[in-house]
Amino acid sequence: MKMLMFDTEHFRFETHSKTLENAEDTRSQANIENAAVIFMHVEAVDEERQNKVIKKAVTNLRWYLNKLDKNRIVLHSFAHLSSSKSSPECAVEIISKIKEKLEQRDIEVHTTPFGYFSQFSIHVKGESLAKVFKEI
Repeated sequence: MKMLMFDTEHFRFETHSKTLENAEDTRSQANIENAAVIFMHVEAVDEERQNKVIKKAVTNLRWYLNKLDKNRIVLHSFAHLSSSKSSPECAVEIISKIKEKLEQRDIEVHTTPFGYFSQFSIHVKGESLAKVFKEI
């Protein structure tokens, strides 16, 4: 798994077009203020080590939120951080379990619709920790 993490003042997205035929039909948009926005990419190798990936991702995301002193996060599937891709079903499952584990720790979690291209705007802060890349 690869994660590109941003400390944002503002994140806005709107679904643009469906990319997976079996994705749920939806038109969705949201404006989320003062959140960590995480672009996540689940790789093929992650299919064999799902529990380890989920645990490490949650640990890293909690560390990041702690450093930023935030309790709000956006998980956005972004299949452009590597040429290796898991199956869509595996990516959905891993992201869903990460979301569930974060919510169990009283973290406000938003997700963008999986299987869609979205248009988005993002205002990333300028500090060093505002842009962090992590490979699990």
